[in-house]
Amino acid sequence: MLGFSALVAGSFSLGAMAAPHIAPAALTVPRFALAGALVGIAAHLTTGIPRRAFVAPWRYLILGALLAAYFVLMFEGLRTAAAVPAAAVFTLTPLMAAGFGWMLLRQRTTPRMALALAIGAAGAVWVIFRGDPAALMQMHVGRGEAIYFIGCIAHALYAPMIRRLNRGEPAVVFTFGMMLAGFGLLCLYGWRDVLDTDWAALPAIVWICLVYVAVAASAATFVLLQYATLRLPSAKVMAYTYLVPSWVLIWEIALGHEVPPAIVLGGVALTIIALLLLLKDEEG
Repeated sequence: MLGFSALVAGSFSLGAMAAPHIAPAALTVPRFALAGALVGIAAHLTTGIPRRAFVAPWRYLILGALLAAYFVLMFEGLRTAAAVPAAAVFTLTPLMAAGFGWMLLRQRTTPRMALALAIGAAGAVWVIFRGDPAALMQMHVGRGEAIYFIGCIAHALYAPMIRRLNRGEPAVVFTFGMMLAGFGLLCLYGWRDVLDTDWAALPAIVWICLVYVAVAASAATFVLLQYATLRLPSAKVMAYTYLVPSWVLIWEIALGHEVPPAIVLGGVALTIIALLLLLKDEEG
């Protein structure tokens, strides 16, 4: 899960660098195609892809739409949002996922887990508003952060919907069906952006970002996440989400980008406290 959170963090830093050069849909369509192909190969080589897995294909359309919306809105938000605040918005996902989990599956959280989610959310808000109480009182949120927050709502809803809609299909097969459906929906939505893009003239950072998000931040993280979920309690898996802003800071420093002011780092510290609380919840 340490590797998972570090790889996910890279998509924020690289995505912020690539976003100004290409339309979000144009970047997301080949991303789904490449990642879907890799997962499809993995499914074929491991469990196989039985025909019964595609019973009720509407399930994959719902999940594909949610995940496609998340990635399109992520890259749209990164056009104007910096990587660290965007990563802080992402840490709101566990809190929203807990809410959707209760609504759809009647899942309940322990008091310590609820406290950890609240502290993590407070840290995220701290970073989003850049440690400025006046900005918080005025609810002055950047446009990019607001757009990405809508995407994170889709991502948070995606998690409990997987459990609600899965009918016993292996995870790798279910993910392949979702990616196939998401790719089809993205083609319908973004075909004009794909055709209008001058692919030969794109700067190298766009191709680096595309390969990274498809291979490292999708296919590789899928394998890592599957490995972790088979060996760790769900709360512990979720806890590592709170490390993403810290990893983004490391990515930003490594790439030579500007580091946020010290007051913003207090919010990052709160997300680490939330991580420790969630880990302790399972150990104690």
